[in-house]
Amino acid sequence: MTLELNKKGFSINHKTVLRLTKILGLTSKVRLKKYKSYKGEIGKIAPNEIQRDFTAKKPNQKWTTDVTEVKIKDKKIYLSPILDMFNSEIISYSISYSPNFNMIKDMLSEAFNKQDNLKGLILHSDQGWHYQLQQYQNILKDKEIIQSMSRKGNCLDNSIMENFFGIMKTELLYIEEFNSIEEFIIDLEKYIVYYNTIRIKTKLKGMSPIEYRIHSSKIA
Repeated sequence: MTLELNKKGFSINHKTVLRLTKILGLTSKVRLKKYKSYKGEIGKIAPNEIQRDFTAKKPNQKWTTDVTEVKIKDKKIYLSPILDMFNSEIISYSISYSPNFNMIKDMLSEAFNKQDNLKGLILHSDQGWHYQLQQYQNILKDKEIIQSMSRKGNCLDNSIMENFFGIMKTELLYIEEFNSIEEFIIDLEKYIVYYNTIRIKTKLKGMSPIEYRIHSSKIA
């Protein structure tokens, strides 16, 4: 919040912002329990290549993915994104009314259409059933992508993606009143554009993910 105010031309420090938010009663929303796709060991479990090292020196070095569930009234949707650990940019995503494997394939197809050479990239996930499938693993192998998996039941092993889901739900899902799941989908797609292009992050030197990627390419 302090960075955003400074970016807009207001000279104010974080202590003042904290004091004002307390006076105004501004607090963050509680984050709900996440969707779990683990259904036991139904396929090959990949080693944890990331080991909670979520830093990357360049784009397309380390990606991560996961699935989260959103329920509006009596309907559910599932969001499946890929996040680049270099700048927390959402590289691609798919939205489905069912947590099936097609949403994973669609997500991968969109990501691969944007990138030509991904040889040596590490793609991290939890041990969800989608990522244990031979079909998923073959897709990665064909692109010479290294598969990585969190340890069973350890959300901290993929906390960088958990953080994105928490931010999205806090800034979109929990503060708006949606009349339908279709209405939410429209705003979700807009939010991802906002997250990538406008929303600034402290660790990105006050830039958005795409701004930081462009900036980094110029000074490389």
